[in-house]
Amino acid sequence: LNKTKLVFIGIIQLLISSTSVQFFMAWRLLRRLLITAPELVVGKAELLGQKRKFATVCAVLRCSSNRKVWNSDFGSFRDNCCIINGSHFWGKAYCASFSGSGENGSNYSTLGGEASSQEAKSDRDDPAAALAPVVVPNVFPVVPLLLVGRRPVFPKTTLTIMHIINPSLIHLLRRKVKLGQPYAGVFLKKDENNEKEVIESLSEIYNVGTFVQIREMQDFGDRLGMVLEGHRRIKIVRAVEDDSTKADKEEQDSILNQPDVAKSETDDSKNDKKPILLVETENLPELKYEYTEELKAMTQEILKTVRDIAAINPLIRETIMQNLPTTQRVVDNPVFLSDLGCMLTSAKAEEMQNVLEEMNIKSRLMMVLGLLKKEHEISKLQAKIGKMVEDKVKQQHKKHLLYEQLKAIKKELGVEKEDKDAVVEKFQERLKELNVPAHVKEVIDEELQKLSFLDPHSSEFNVSRNYLDWLTKMPWGRQTEENFDLSRAKTVLDNDHYGMDDVKERIFEFIAVSKMKGSVQGKIICLHGPPGVGKTSIARSIATALNREVKFDPSPMNEIEISQLLVFSIQRWWYDGRCRNQGTSVSTCCFFYPKVCRTYVGSMPGKIIQCLKKVMSENPLILIDEIDKIGHASYHGDPTSALLELLDPQQNCNFLDHYLDVAVDLSKVLFICTANVINTIPEPLRDRMEMIEVSGYVAEEKLNIAKKYLIPQTMAECGIKDGIISIENNSLELLIKQYCRESGVRNLRKQIEKILRKGAYKLTSGQAERLVITTENLHEYVGKPIFIHDRLYDYTPPGVVMGMAWTGMGGSTFFIETSTRKSQESADKEGSMVITGHLGDVMKESVLIAHTFAKQFVGKHFPDNRFLESAQLHIHVPQGGVPKDGPSAGCTLVSSIISLALGKSVRQNIAMTGEISLTGKILPVGGIKEKVIAARRAEVTCIVLPEGNRNDFFDLPQFIATGLEVHFVDHYSDLFKILFPSMEMSNLSDRE
Repeated sequence: LNKTKLVFIGIIQLLISSTSVQFFMAWRLLRRLLITAPELVVGKAELLGQKRKFATVCAVLRCSSNRKVWNSDFGSFRDNCCIINGSHFWGKAYCASFSGSGENGSNYSTLGGEASSQEAKSDRDDPAAALAPVVVPNVFPVVPLLLVGRRPVFPKTTLTIMHIINPSLIHLLRRKVKLGQPYAGVFLKKDENNEKEVIESLSEIYNVGTFVQIREMQDFGDRLGMVLEGHRRIKIVRAVEDDSTKADKEEQDSILNQPDVAKSETDDSKNDKKPILLVETENLPELKYEYTEELKAMTQEILKTVRDIAAINPLIRETIMQNLPTTQRVVDNPVFLSDLGCMLTSAKAEEMQNVLEEMNIKSRLMMVLGLLKKEHEISKLQAKIGKMVEDKVKQQHKKHLLYEQLKAIKKELGVEKEDKDAVVEKFQERLKELNVPAHVKEVIDEELQKLSFLDPHSSEFNVSRNYLDWLTKMPWGRQTEENFDLSRAKTVLDNDHYGMDDVKERIFEFIAVSKMKGSVQGKIICLHGPPGVGKTSIARSIATALNREVKFDPSPMNEIEISQLLVFSIQRWWYDGRCRNQGTSVSTCCFFYPKVCRTYVGSMPGKIIQCLKKVMSENPLILIDEIDKIGHASYHGDPTSALLELLDPQQNCNFLDHYLDVAVDLSKVLFICTANVINTIPEPLRDRMEMIEVSGYVAEEKLNIAKKYLIPQTMAECGIKDGIISIENNSLELLIKQYCRESGVRNLRKQIEKILRKGAYKLTSGQAERLVITTENLHEYVGKPIFIHDRLYDYTPPGVVMGMAWTGMGGSTFFIETSTRKSQESADKEGSMVITGHLGDVMKESVLIAHTFAKQFVGKHFPDNRFLESAQLHIHVPQGGVPKDGPSAGCTLVSSIISLALGKSVRQNIAMTGEISLTGKILPVGGIKEKVIAARRAEVTCIVLPEGNRNDFFDLPQFIATGLEVHFVDHYSDLFKILFPSMEMSNLSDRE
């Protein structure tokens, strides 16, 4: 009796509820009471009137809500509400009587059956008929066409949510539901990227799908939300035109038949393609099968695989619980098992569609088993990855927790101080070992005081700590003890390098002055000369002689080498500032100023400060290699300005680094720079350096260098003992003459290494026990000769003269050729001249001067010779691919033009150099040593030099000048006598 009262109280609460929330709360309580107390039903007929009133009230309340919802379970009260002890209080006909529109226009209809109004009337009269259960029709051929793009819907599966936005399809579904036909066919689209909800051709979809029932529909006006339940497999027979669409078409045709309507509009309407909304289908019945042992084994394997997947993936487990049937075991229903197994996988749409279309149960089970096995492997891999990530996170969390606990314990015991106190104490300990200048000490004290007030976890704390770390690691007051022993320095330099007397003498002077003063002051020395003559290597020897050992290890060292052996743009050197892998070499100019100030993230001092910190010495030796390759100013900065401050003895005592922002004394640093060509070095920078020329080597010097230095060093590097491989002197001379004619010895070293490598191979392979390199077998080790012929002309014809030139690679000889372009037919035409050979502007001007002077000289001393007045000359300097410039070829050009005009060859085996003026004066030039060495290399026996270079020639080593016939001239008339000794000319003594 108490429960009966509670039921009626729940009904009253439903009637008086003002909000939808209150209504659902009361309804849920009432539903639980009705299900758990079936004894309340004394008679169906006695309570029928109350139930009908209750259903009416519920329908009205639902219609009055703002949301448009129609639910078959709730609307009929058949499944959820009024099932008491397995019986229906009223049937589908009664529920259909409540179909219609609510207060807000919401459509409500019963999905449980297809009864007409006549059936509803008979149900009211006959209660037994009203309690008849609702059954989905076995045959329902014409259904609305619903499309899915990713996964097909399988029969006997749980509800599937679907949203529709196509107006025509929405209108059709509303009408079907209102008519009590909540059924549709769901088919898979062939193109997953196709987002259309209606199609115009059946070829766009697969023809096998699923017959579904619409269990719930939510109408949002412009879209529908539906819950579908699959029932059976169906196949499309053909497309069907909707009745409502046909009626609209007839109405449209009647309008278009009026005479005032254009015919073109009718034609356009006929050509429009109609979307397919309805299709006629046929059922695909399951093929009969015999439940054999093989089939049973397959189902058992599928169940086992599903169980393994569910054990790994909880979502799969929930999906299985929602779809398991309550009336039959899954193992006894292989058809449902195959559909359920396929639905649990994440296979491709085509693979799942193949399972849906497969009617043979055995083949279907095999396909599903393969998909499940694949899904099982994916699930295991997913679980493995998840476990790895989880373990990593746990390990990091555990490590952090233990670290914090250890830190707290040490702090409690007093073993460890706070991070801030430990940092400050570390910096103070460093300062005790340094002799910090007063201005730097003041900055450090201020920064330490600032650090004590900062939070250790703030970014400003890290900036201040890094700044103090750099300041306290600088070599304040630390210097390397100098060695002023001149005999030791001479021994070291002589043992490492042959010749280079000027460089050695300057180092001896530096040591002597330092010894007299008792202290060392920094110097800036620039060694310039051709490549391969030992400029870089002698810097290492100087460091050794001054007790500044060269060390190529990461530990603190007494010598820094700052070099950039590869030619890069100075912008890159300036901008990125990378170090070489030895840890001791840095780029040429990147060390002058830091790239950014210390407040920027990742900022640090410039490379010069980094090197001082690494060597912990205030007086290192710094080598700036290839300083002539410096670039020009750009938006990255001007490296020349930085070099001016760095290499100026008056300024580098207070060198300011932008990061440290304190003055650093670089006056004790010995700077050695190297260059190939000094013309490219800016004049202010060149003025601050002491220039020392390092000339190239002649064949005799190369021979001595190879015997005393290159061969012993290379044999030690190759692991070859003395006496196993020997190279004869004649072989070395031939090697130098035919393979290594450059001024330096770098290529000679490479060739010797090549010889010893091949010799080592012959020795280790057993081809020989001892090797002797002679002139006969030299080509077996170094290949064919590179320089076969010494000179372009063994005999110079008229118009061809040999000159001497200086280049960045050393000295060289060259020929100047002069010829006529046309025959001298008309003497009254004015002469012309063409110049070729890749000549520079200065050399082109020398050609014009030489041509003018040659016409004047021939006209004056050979009045009968009028060749140059009308000759069309062509002057060419061979090797046109090599740029040539400079004024030193003036006398050679004049001699070539006069030789052609006179038709006489100049003296054979003679070479000359000197600038010519318009009056015939021969002016001095530079590079005398390199030019003389080039003449000896070309086996020239006679050379002509300007009178102004007499002292330069006599300063040469004796072995270079020995064997040469040298003439010094100051006017071209003197040179003419040497070139043409047999020629007679008038007024030869007159130089005006």
